[in-house]
Amino acid sequence: MDAFLGIILRRLSALIPLMLGIILFIFLVMALSPNDAALSVLGDQATPEQIAAFNQVNGLDQPLLVRYADYLWGLLHGDLGQTFSLNAPITGIIGDALPVTLQLTALGVGLAVVLALVLGITGALYRDRWPDQVMRLVSMAGISIPSFWLAILLIQRLSTIGGGSLPSGHYVAPSESVGQWFQHLILPAMALAVPTGCALARVVRTSMVEELDRDYVRTAIGAGLPPVVVVGRNVLRNALLTPLTVLGLQVGYLIGGAVIIETIFTLPGMGTQIMSAVQQNDIGLARGVVITIALGFVVVNLVVDLLYLAANPRMRGAH
Repeated sequence: MDAFLGIILRRLSALIPLMLGIILFIFLVMALSPNDAALSVLGDQATPEQIAAFNQVNGLDQPLLVRYADYLWGLLHGDLGQTFSLNAPITGIIGDALPVTLQLTALGVGLAVVLALVLGITGALYRDRWPDQVMRLVSMAGISIPSFWLAILLIQRLSTIGGGSLPSGHYVAPSESVGQWFQHLILPAMALAVPTGCALARVVRTSMVEELDRDYVRTAIGAGLPPVVVVGRNVLRNALLTPLTVLGLQVGYLIGGAVIIETIFTLPGMGTQIMSAVQQNDIGLARGVVITIALGFVVVNLVVDLLYLAANPRMRGAH
């Protein structure tokens, strides 16, 4: 337990410079953008005096290093600054949008894991037989389908089922109605889950096949243990270690994919805010949203990495 705690502390300490590097990179990219925030908000007819006043109010007249230090200090206190276009707190905007993206991503991950387990385990247990061939065909088709195209296809084909019981847009909070929340999120979650689940299914199948070929499996079955018990207790647990690591990367990609899917389904998440920031040329809002998504990607991968170490004690000695 002490060794595992030491690993966690080392990973967390390494996370701090990584996050600082990500924040610095995004800040510099946004700050060095050729777009003029003052002209974007005030218009092309703005006078030099108006531009100078705008830059002074928003701290854009300060040296780059000072601006970065002020931004980082505010970030440490949970303040992402103000939007240039609406002069509204970015923290509040992200606080409203982030739960929607997290809910969509979580539901997409759940569907992707179920799809990956069903396809991957079926393909491994029926290796080189027709169920395995079907699994390969389905997974390849799923990987090849872009999530945004699948989203449009789902809207066209499934949103009218049951008199519109699967809506193609808008959002209902789970606190209002869990049923309606699920109905409004299931289609965008499916659009996210299918490509990811099919890609993960191939990893699950490969890992399962490798584990089924090990000597302990043949020994256990030869000793009279039912194959279901051997697969359920040993093979599946050991085989899922590798897909667990891959899942961490896939979750990060799902968060990024949710940005596009939210726009298609008109969900008020981070994707909508990014589109709004781009359309209004609001560098402050775009910077806050991108930093939040990037840090979320890092945290998710850290959690999955620690789960992998917890599930595989043999790896702790290597760290």
